[in-house]
Amino acid sequence: MRSASPTGIAVPATRGESRFHSAATQKILAFGGLIGLFIAFSLASPYFLTFDNVMGILLATTVNGVLALGATFVIITAGIDLSVGTVMTLCAVMMGVFITNWGLPIWLGLLGGIATGAVAGLVNGVTISKMKVPPFVATLGVMMMAKGLSLVISGSKPIYFTGTPAVRGLTMDSVLGSLIPGLDVPNAVFYLFAASIVASLILGKTILGRYTFAIGSNEEAVRLSGVNVDFWKAAVYTLCGAFSGLGGVIIGSRLNSAQPALGAGYELEAIAAVVIGGTSLSGGEGTILGTIIGAFIISVLTNGLRILSVPQEWQWVVTGGIVIVAVYADMLRRRQQGRAVFEGGDQALLRPPDPKRGQEVDASAGG
Repeated sequence: MRSASPTGIAVPATRGESRFHSAATQKILAFGGLIGLFIAFSLASPYFLTFDNVMGILLATTVNGVLALGATFVIITAGIDLSVGTVMTLCAVMMGVFITNWGLPIWLGLLGGIATGAVAGLVNGVTISKMKVPPFVATLGVMMMAKGLSLVISGSKPIYFTGTPAVRGLTMDSVLGSLIPGLDVPNAVFYLFAASIVASLILGKTILGRYTFAIGSNEEAVRLSGVNVDFWKAAVYTLCGAFSGLGGVIIGSRLNSAQPALGAGYELEAIAAVVIGGTSLSGGEGTILGTIIGAFIISVLTNGLRILSVPQEWQWVVTGGIVIVAVYADMLRRRQQGRAVFEGGDQALLRPPDPKRGQEVDASAGG
């Protein structure tokens, strides 16, 4: 008997398959790890589980979480985007130019910042899909270009939003706090949750989401079935760029300025959040919920180690070790899945997703 995966791969259901390796179990384990970190740091320091510190963790997760949402789509296609951090900076700078230098309305400046990210993502997508440049090289080049453009456009100086205090209020004010006194949760936190809901709907309910999984599972089979893989791959990178643009808007508002030298290292944290959340670097598997959990794990870990006065270099060592463990666990899971398929004497088949019905059908079962 076969079970169809979200990628369109019909995988034989064998007794050798373990629930430990299921996507649901991975999310449960990641969430359990997050709770474990909360408990451990709460016992280690009385300053960890305080309202102000928890709000600080939530606020610190907003930017990294939004960047990780876009990276999730790219990594599910078995790609990589190293430019999300510097593209975020470029988007913040362009928002500063639109609002402060050009005097455009705030809402137009925000849209301009997000559009800048979408254009950068489109450049990545076209370079990778049409020019056949490897994703690592293409996005590395765009990363360097975005960094240079940020410095050139801003004149290597920060662009401040002091003349438009409403910009900072977009993220740092608290609508919830005005409704419920004492519960001053920054608006930026709700932007992250709203972006997560949108990303989840796109990934799970749209044609783009289905082709994202299909391309990551078997790109050549999708291409041979008549799907315009180049178009959908470019669309995925454009979407990733739009999320980077949103991240730029959030961080620019949060800092009340566009810092042209900011952005380096954010791409590594975003990718780490995606991997820790259970998305496979081999492509074809991943969830938005897992990515958000991964982003919170990194924020909690960084915050807790900082409260315990652990040097920053050791914080990077611990985070890097967790990423290695997460990738190794994914490799073991895939090996066991491959072994189960081989021992079952069956072969995974792919049929292109049906956009009308929104479900994959096993070709060998007669469609």
